[in-house]
Amino acid sequence: SNLMVWCEQEKNRDKYQCNIPWAILLDPTSTCNLHCTGCWAAEYGHKLNLSYDDIDSIIEQGKALGTHVFIYTGGEPLVRKHDLIKLCEAHPDCAFLCFTNATLIDEAFCQDMIRVANFVPAISAEGFEEATDARRGEGVFRKVSKAMALLREHGLPFGVSCCYTAQNASSIASEEYFDWLIDQGALFAWIFSFMPVGHGSTPDLIPNAAQREHLYNFVREMRQTKPLFTLDFQDDGEFVGGCIAGGRRYFHINANGDMDPCVFIHYSDSNIREKTLLEGLQSPIFMAYHDGQPFNHNHLRPCPMLENPDLLRKMVKETGAHSTDLQSPETVDHLCDKCEKYAACWKPKADELWQQSHPEKAE
Repeated sequence: SNLMVWCEQEKNRDKYQCNIPWAILLDPTSTCNLHCTGCWAAEYGHKLNLSYDDIDSIIEQGKALGTHVFIYTGGEPLVRKHDLIKLCEAHPDCAFLCFTNATLIDEAFCQDMIRVANFVPAISAEGFEEATDARRGEGVFRKVSKAMALLREHGLPFGVSCCYTAQNASSIASEEYFDWLIDQGALFAWIFSFMPVGHGSTPDLIPNAAQREHLYNFVREMRQTKPLFTLDFQDDGEFVGGCIAGGRRYFHINANGDMDPCVFIHYSDSNIREKTLLEGLQSPIFMAYHDGQPFNHNHLRPCPMLENPDLLRKMVKETGAHSTDLQSPETVDHLCDKCEKYAACWKPKADELWQQSHPEKAE
């Protein structure tokens, strides 16, 4: 259905002179039943929720702008699974995707998914048992495998979400792992590079330049040979024109109602309890994204934080956006300082790869 409303999104981009998103990411809750290394959600504590009415209002406002895809993040969204199913029933003209650790998927929930037919889980996966349990806790891999088997038995569509880190790079970017995902019944794999977000987060989990180059080549090879729809968010900028955050194709609403331009970049000047979605999209920090995109002519360096940290510093300081980290606010300088070394190390390799694949566009 979202292809049908693309024209409506484009019309509203012209009408309101701001970004209108293809999808809205939102956190129904900050609560999570796991505590994974390097996950900002674990830092948030178990205090905050968007109410059913909050989420319903976000969906209604999104639909009015032409947005019909809503993606739940967290926390663990399935802590709120009864409300999420009610929202599927209330909005049959929308598609709902959910990033989940899968430990709460059971027979009853599978029956709900069959009934509503507009809810798709993206299961967090870190590779095989050793890599998964090292980051997510002992026994989690077995629970994830069980949930995948249950979904497969019911013929329900699902995919995986992989956080690609310096520690699990060889596990995730392997043909053996992709074959295993296909055997489990996964239809898609979304791969996100680790971001050093949050006070306690250090840059040592960011994949190094060699690991990132391997992922770049590996994903392109797998697309030619495997029946698994794979997206590599840090290296697929050429297909979407660089950074897609700030509402250009998506933005994020946390469990406190703050409108963050990106699921990884927690600086905002708008909250859904004080502003409409449109007012947030027209706010200074979102307009800084709108006016600055793409942040680099080389779409292998798309991010204003990870690869162009000076740009995020500038945008946050010039717009007066504040940290929305729910546990321990982090200054933009503290965050961007953690990205400087990586950005410098990745630049020559990124420029070389971009020159090879886009000789006419490279400077």
